[in-house]
Amino acid sequence: MKIGLVGFPGCGKTTVFNALTGLDADTGYGTAKPGTKNLGVVRVPDDRVDQLTALYSPKKTTYAEITFCDIAGGTGSRELDRSVLNSMREMDALCQVLRAFDNPAAAEVADPDRELQDLQIETVLADLEIVERRVDRLRKDRSDPQLLKLLERILEHLESEQPLRSLDLDTNERKAVSGYQFLSLKPLLIVLNVAEDAVAAEPPAALTAAAEAAGSGLVVLSAAVEMDIAQMPEEDRAEFYEELGLGEPASHRFVRSAFQLLQLITMLTAGPDECRAWPVRAGSKAPVAAGKIHSDIERGFIRAEVTRWDDLVEHGSEAQCRELGKLRVEGRDYTVQDGDVCHFRFNV
Repeated sequence: MKIGLVGFPGCGKTTVFNALTGLDADTGYGTAKPGTKNLGVVRVPDDRVDQLTALYSPKKTTYAEITFCDIAGGTGSRELDRSVLNSMREMDALCQVLRAFDNPAAAEVADPDRELQDLQIETVLADLEIVERRVDRLRKDRSDPQLLKLLERILEHLESEQPLRSLDLDTNERKAVSGYQFLSLKPLLIVLNVAEDAVAAEPPAALTAAAEAAGSGLVVLSAAVEMDIAQMPEEDRAEFYEELGLGEPASHRFVRSAFQLLQLITMLTAGPDECRAWPVRAGSKAPVAAGKIHSDIERGFIRAEVTRWDDLVEHGSEAQCRELGKLRVEGRDYTVQDGDVCHFRFNV
């Protein structure tokens, strides 16, 4: 899963990136070439994986991971460079960083609501440009009437200056347009970057309402402070989080919001070779979830042997869970649940 950190110059994107990843990327204001990327991988903390690891003592433990991509936005323009927009299209989701602190280097006072609206306009216009060209072509050659009808509906929605994530598209329609990588259709997580003394305060009601209306998650953090803490030795961090009234790192809060926004759950596999967390889309049937491990398992799916992670930890083994009726055999129509420990039977 790749999340792109985006926003206008001076909002603190790279500082947020450092706070989430513990890295030390250059945070110089407006110095990076537009579209330049910093990449960092964050392990998703999961106590269930820890407990299964303690039970099995496996050769390998693998947590779910999120790749953060800090995309440089330019040198002060209220418009995003085309290279920035193109880099954004490669992401699974976008995270817009909004500035809610004084920045002497910035030309304008902090206005998170305006920044949120400006990015929405930028992404809608970028998508509109793509749709207009494609619709014109399809109207001329009439090669795909069904796609033309869908794109005309999308065109009408974009012309009303609304992002595509607010348009009701079913699974098949989303699949039909997935190749266009529409920016305003990508899930959007909002980070409100505040001063240290505001980190424990509630976000402005208007911004909360705007995030809810847009179907976006909202996380509040003071990136400069959290960056400093993230770069400390791990044993020293808890005291500082307690002083800030946070209790946990920004990355933990961010990960929970990202999983919720992307409608992800965690499927688990466990055994003496490896204990592993697998992010899967909520509502996934067993064969689709199995395909996350390997496409051959999905293709040759026979059945899933499913145990709840806490039952496995409580009773100590799969054999004991089977004896107590805590292990279920599920077929193709089973919907995988968060915290399921799955063993798939397949034949190719």
